Amino acid sequence: MKLVIADDHAVVRTGFSMILNYQEDMEVVATAADGLEAYQMVAKHEPDVLIMDLSMPPGESGLIATGKISEDFKNTKILILTMFDDEEYLFHVLRNGAKGYILKNAPDEELIHAVRTIHRGDMYIDSKVTSSLVNELVNPKQSGEHSTKDPFKILSQRELEILPLIAKGYGNKEIAEKLFVSVKTIEAHKARIMDKLELKSRPELVEYAMKKKLLDF
Repeated sequence: MKLVIADDHAVVRTGFSMILNYQEDMEVVATAADGLEAYQMVAKHEPDVLIMDLSMPPGESGLIATGKISEDFKNTKILILTMFDDEEYLFHVLRNGAKGYILKNAPDEELIHAVRTIHRGDMYIDSKVTSSLVNELVNPKQSGEHSTKDPFKILSQRELEILPLIAKGYGNKEIAEKLFVSVKTIEAHKARIMDKLELKSRPELVEYAMKKKLLDF
């Protein structure tokens, strides 16, 4: 079983690589420090499982990368590794294509079990995280109880990258340089974000991002 580990902390990448490489059926073929590098390593090595941190500042977040990788590399199963035990994070990463969700403080045996579980095609959710949103994801209700302003439903992948950067105070030029696009492109995305979310000002956008916990990505 080929594995790739993506985490912004070198000590985490090294420690988990040692644990997993010790297993006879596992081999860590590459590591990555952010979402963009994770995408490149998956494209290069075609691993069976990608273990990815949810938050990897200042690079591309695990949430954004999960959506891209799950779309482009169907045979690679993604296990999210995170400090967050919030159901809202769980719901969003599963919607983006992850097959598992485990907390960083989980025992080594649980990490190993999680990797094997998603490799054989099953979903794995850390036992400390409640399953109510998983049930809702598998059996969606038709009551429309989720707000139409849910960013993960109505914003594009690029807009989900830009929104947190705007909320964190980055200027259009800084965001453009960070994402390798023009300032006009960022201005256009910003206008569409504000329109889709029915927001009128940056303070409203910051408040929205905080409520939706987008500043963690």
